[in-house]
Amino acid sequence: MTITEIHWASQSAYPILTTLQIVPLLGLIVLYGFRNSKQLMTIGIALTLIEMLFAIDLYRHFDQNNSAMQLSEQVSLLAPFSYHAAVDGMSVLFILLTGLLSALVMLYGSIIPLERPKHLPFMVLIIESTLMSLFTTVDMLWFALMSFIELSLISYMLHRWATSPERDLALTRYLQFMLTGLLLFAIGISMLGWNYTHETGNAWTFDLFLLKDVAVNENISSIIFFLLFYGLAVRIPIFPMHGWLPLVAEHGSVALAPVFLLGLKVGIYALIRFVLPLLPDAVIQWHEFIVTVAVAGVFYAAVMAMMQVNLRRLLSFAVVSHTSVLIIGLFSLNQIAFEGGIMLSINFGLATSGLLFMTGFVFWRTQTMLLQKLGGLFDHIPLIGITFLICGLSIVGMPGTPGFDSAHLILEASIHRFGALITIAAALGNVVAAGFLLWAFQRAFLSPKIGTWNQKAINPATLHEKILSGIIILTLLVTGFYSEPWLGLIENSMHGLGELYSHLH
Repeated sequence: MTITEIHWASQSAYPILTTLQIVPLLGLIVLYGFRNSKQLMTIGIALTLIEMLFAIDLYRHFDQNNSAMQLSEQVSLLAPFSYHAAVDGMSVLFILLTGLLSALVMLYGSIIPLERPKHLPFMVLIIESTLMSLFTTVDMLWFALMSFIELSLISYMLHRWATSPERDLALTRYLQFMLTGLLLFAIGISMLGWNYTHETGNAWTFDLFLLKDVAVNENISSIIFFLLFYGLAVRIPIFPMHGWLPLVAEHGSVALAPVFLLGLKVGIYALIRFVLPLLPDAVIQWHEFIVTVAVAGVFYAAVMAMMQVNLRRLLSFAVVSHTSVLIIGLFSLNQIAFEGGIMLSINFGLATSGLLFMTGFVFWRTQTMLLQKLGGLFDHIPLIGITFLICGLSIVGMPGTPGFDSAHLILEASIHRFGALITIAAALGNVVAAGFLLWAFQRAFLSPKIGTWNQKAINPATLHEKILSGIIILTLLVTGFYSEPWLGLIENSMHGLGELYSHLH
């Protein structure tokens, strides 16, 4: 494979996007020099913090006043394979979140007892590298390949550190859904590549900047749209493509794999990055259908959540319900919707991860997730309970959390596009969601203890648990009270996409 061109943009003195992808892999070499589990965890945390510094440096170099994608890096290879990376404000936000959550997963892994803990730092760093690739690439084939690697690595984490004898069932269901989603996505991008070469006579390509300049044949645009949409819907996940999640939540690892699966909305990112810009006609044709299904998903998942007796399954349906609200807003198809959708994705990611971490701390103390066996935990681990509550309130959009401004933008976009009925339905779904999350908090932390676990065995929060909880609370409150910088980061970046659909309003 011959390299014909290497280029990176002049906004930084070094190829910063490649660096973000390479640094975690170089960290693997450092880890091989250590054998002690505690040392490996400590070095792993340090390496993720170094990666976080590079993510902050990316934020520092990014020009918020420029609506174009920036810091471009390109290596032209034998067609159709090529490396092309660039970022906008949305990418920067997802990269910052990836850096933060990777460090928190490493910290969480150093707190809880794990089987073969030496493997965890290696897995986290490789997954972090693939995620950095996903959030920087503008090539759909590269995105698909990195997705396959990422989801394969997460399947190892899911099975290796599962907490249930039914781990094989959870892994099987996960692989069935994820591989099906990847297959649909691969077929969709293959059809886009074929359409490009058919319309232009040029070699196949999957580069976003080249594909967007070629109209998709109307006879196949709807087919491609649904292949890509349902391929990504499995990962988001949204109703009715969520069938893997309850089993994985109940029988897989409590927080390690789920944080990467649910804390980072890769599917939402790909919808905004690839599907909405490339297939505007099909999106307009089918967006009302998508929103109708999402409304059904809000209430279906909310009702299912209220029926659960297992806290982990309850949280899985909470994710589906709230993600459906996000889809309603996103497919309102205006700039406010896109800005609100990105901010809500970031908020959901951090808040959902916080819920998963706190649930993990509860599980490793009580060895149960059955709500009827929990209760009275607030007297023993109040900080963990407070963090759980704040994360739940952020998900339902309480003032002072980033969910408030995000939900406001989503509902504003929805009422402009669909009127009162759909918006009221989404708002009511959010109210129901608030009910079952508060109910879960009350059952687990405030209700009188009636279960069988030993109260004397419930140790107070450790220093590392306090640090992790404090980081989550501080991040949620700071981004909640000072959301303007983050909205400013994505406002100009979403201007072009907003203009693409401006004729609808």
